[in-house]
Amino acid sequence: MAKRSGERARCVTGIEGFDTVLYGGIPRSNTVLLTGSCGTGKTSLALEFLIHGATKGENSLFVSVTENSDKMLANIIPYNFFTDDLVESGKLVFVDLPVMYERLGMTKAELSMEEIDLLVTAIASLARELGTKRLVIDSITSVCYKLKTSEKIRDFVLKLSKALTDIDCTSILVSEVAAQSDSYSMFGVEEAISDGIVLMANMERRGDLLRTLQVIKMRGTMHSRAKYVLDLTPEGVLLVPLLKGGSTRA
Repeated sequence: MAKRSGERARCVTGIEGFDTVLYGGIPRSNTVLLTGSCGTGKTSLALEFLIHGATKGENSLFVSVTENSDKMLANIIPYNFFTDDLVESGKLVFVDLPVMYERLGMTKAELSMEEIDLLVTAIASLARELGTKRLVIDSITSVCYKLKTSEKIRDFVLKLSKALTDIDCTSILVSEVAAQSDSYSMFGVEEAISDGIVLMANMERRGDLLRTLQVIKMRGTMHSRAKYVLDLTPEGVLLVPLLKGGSTRA
């Protein structure tokens, strides 16, 4: 289908149901907040987004903030479409942010405004050097703990988003929130300045705990605002519409 005049180019995530929800994928260069409580599948979805990109030849970068990337890979669901060749060829790169902190001399509990600029420059420079088209930071919440104030968090997210947009990189910032929280981010700042918000949650139904996904906003595209049940499988993330009354449709 031909692209309409003025329509944004899409970063097709490769997660079929998700791309359908977004009417074709994430608008390229958007910064998306992927938010939810513990155990909702945020890391799995974000990693699948990168794997599909790497498989299509788009250089992809995963920045792990709290967990060693080797441990994270060992514990993640074993996707059938993931091969070590993607990592060995440099199409999919993993970086542990604590190592970057150490190299930049950021040893204090709170970062200064100057250190924020330095960190943004370091991440953007690495992405530019690698030719990165897809980037995930897991989690942005853990970075924000070192920023402390709303002013610094806003400054960091705005500057990082602009730097990544300037190199045509589509990014996902994983955000952690408490279960049943009314906010989409821990500090209430990240959600307001992101281009998109994807909310993942746990929902109890007949004694089972179901994962759900809902796109709250996405600049640059129409999208469904319906809630979907999400299942993590070796074939990838599967989405099924959640009907009224809590039932699902195949």
